[in-house]
Amino acid sequence: MSRSPFLPCRRTALATLCTALLAAGCAQLPGNAMRAEDRLDPARLAELDRAIEDNIAARRLPGAVFHLERGGVVYEKGYGRFTYDEGATAVTPATVFDAASLSKVLSTAPAVLLLAEEGKLDLEAPLARYLPECANGGKEAITVRQLLTHSSGLPAGLPAKPAWQGKEAALGLACSQALTHAPGSFFRYSDVNYILLGLLIEKVSGMPQERFAHERIFAPLGMRDTGYLPLARMAAARIAPTQRGAATAPDAALHGDLGPGQLLQGAVHDPTVRRMGGVGGSAGVFSTVGDVARFGRMLVQGGELDGVRLLSRDSVRLLSTVQSPSGLALRGMGMDIDSPYAQRPRGSVFPVGSYGHTGFTGCILWIDPQSRTFYVFLSNRVYPDDSSNVLALYTQLGTLSAQAAGLEAVAGAAAAVPAQP
Repeated sequence: MSRSPFLPCRRTALATLCTALLAAGCAQLPGNAMRAEDRLDPARLAELDRAIEDNIAARRLPGAVFHLERGGVVYEKGYGRFTYDEGATAVTPATVFDAASLSKVLSTAPAVLLLAEEGKLDLEAPLARYLPECANGGKEAITVRQLLTHSSGLPAGLPAKPAWQGKEAALGLACSQALTHAPGSFFRYSDVNYILLGLLIEKVSGMPQERFAHERIFAPLGMRDTGYLPLARMAAARIAPTQRGAATAPDAALHGDLGPGQLLQGAVHDPTVRRMGGVGGSAGVFSTVGDVARFGRMLVQGGELDGVRLLSRDSVRLLSTVQSPSGLALRGMGMDIDSPYAQRPRGSVFPVGSYGHTGFTGCILWIDPQSRTFYVFLSNRVYPDDSSNVLALYTQLGTLSAQAAGLEAVAGAAAAVPAQP
């Protein structure tokens, strides 16, 4: 297990408090003066450690990293190993994980909002204005906003059969899907929505999504280990493995493209995005806990980090406050606020009005803007066969993170939620 180095506390009046925090694994971000309200509770942090370690012992996940931050105070730690094998590589904060659906909020949604800021697309425009292939079967009524808020009426995913490969095939298949509900009338979390958004980014920007994300999001934020197609930039040995091919009946498995015993280590876990070449609007980003924390810190600071303005304050508002149609699950243009998927990572203490997202591989980013608190959890709970369940751990992490940040006193209190459009 290892901890990220940060500058120690400097103010004499807070020396005792700093010593206690550092003993518990906490540290102070450079350039931040510690406020008493930003302290983290060592007892709750110890409970967080035990919760993660108990799940590793129960073989629900082989390894994980965790980061909790309030103000300038940070707690960050690695747990377990890459696999369950004795002598396997230990997980540290430098371990790279498949971020799965965190890709939707680390890459796709902010890219769409950046293009909207530049006037290159209209969030209220029909998708068919940019992707005319989708102007059929009622889909001509779907707007960019509805894709971002999962209210398009499209199904959850693309079929694997008959076999297909590539982004052009994905576009044709996505545009051929029949609506199940009128656009704007129904909430369904859908990878199809974000696959189309990824293709929209490429069409409007004139560059591959992986390049746009690197040049406009990851590089400006100093997210040095984050991006698509990680094996082009780093050794597989840095990356936590995910799926192992089934030994029998691979054609019947979700991951039937993998040979018996074949290991994914640096190739995206999501089989649809693998068919697209490893880059998609719904998945494909790999990252470290420190990089995801930089993204979270940027949002807490209103779209700016270390003097770099990434998103306008209005884009942060659109990303993280309610933008879904009235009467549906509360979603921003990217972030989850109060859908059925939000309840576990939010836990029982963070208020409605906090926001975040999860990823199928075992990942969470959750942010409470009022208290300037957020936590990041990355894991490879899908190793070796994506059958384990860590949803109960999500609830523990959400609750204990809020309590460790001193938010227990507001348990059950809902933050003001902006009116739905």
